Amino acid sequence: MNKWKNWLLGSGLLTITLFLSGCVRMDKNGNPDTSGLIYRTLVKPMGSMITYLVDNFHWEYGWAIIAMTIVVRLIILPLGINQSKKSMVQAEKMQVLKPQVDVAQAKLKAATTREEQMEAQTEMQKVYKENGLSMTGGIGCLPLLIQMPIFSALYFTARYTEGIQSSTFLNLFDLGKPSLVLVAIAGVSYLIQGYISTIGIPEEQKKTMKTMLIVSPLMIVFMSISAPAGVTLYWVVGGIFSCLQTFITNVLMKPRIKAQVAEEFRLNPPKQVVTPIKDVTPVKEKKVTNVPRNTAKSGQGRNAGKQQRKK
Repeated sequence: MNKWKNWLLGSGLLTITLFLSGCVRMDKNGNPDTSGLIYRTLVKPMGSMITYLVDNFHWEYGWAIIAMTIVVRLIILPLGINQSKKSMVQAEKMQVLKPQVDVAQAKLKAATTREEQMEAQTEMQKVYKENGLSMTGGIGCLPLLIQMPIFSALYFTARYTEGIQSSTFLNLFDLGKPSLVLVAIAGVSYLIQGYISTIGIPEEQKKTMKTMLIVSPLMIVFMSISAPAGVTLYWVVGGIFSCLQTFITNVLMKPRIKAQVAEEFRLNPPKQVVTPIKDVTPVKEKKVTNVPRNTAKSGQGRNAGKQQRKK
């Protein structure tokens, strides 16, 4: 029953997120529909804040976008750090349980019948359940669900706030036109963020992460290369902030989490659910051939024959 509840809750939250992230409707001319829910509740207030900073503090729109991005990131930062912490705790515990998981996976691959497959899958689930781990890795989807509509709204704010399209930043970048320099900075910032995320990770995991480390910056470059510089500036600040957040979680927090998990397993050793397969090769007995069964007796027999002939 709890499994169905969790499934319904997760799919419901995912549906809401997709709705909120994509509900900034566009009209025939490519402009956002100002009557939409997300536009009225998120995009418009963020745009008003940017305009307020420009009008009252005489800031450039570029600095206002940077300030708004930092404020939003700081608000979401505790959620992101908590999410990363849970993920790292689960990853450290998984390293301890890896021998049992490997055995269960080997049994699953070697299974030839449906019954054997079900038995191996049950063993796999039991390893997680008996040791208090989640099959999904314990990351939790709520922080991501909260971030997606906010980031989407911030993107539309940077793109469609009145005044941004006709302004410049540092007298170098026209915020209404694409900037290859800002695109390059955004790509490099996310590349650095990916490198920081690999610090302290075993080599096996690094190999599986290599593709993602390349794909993520390429996606940012692809999304930014044709976007106005005002939007790319948002990605630049987001990438730099992601580097900071990843440094906090992966460099500062991870050693303490490792020590914490090690101490936890020292006091409460993991439950052995699946017994590792021992590769024991039986020693074959060597067959002795062409050897007399009783050399001494045969020798005595030959000598006895000689003695009889002498007589």
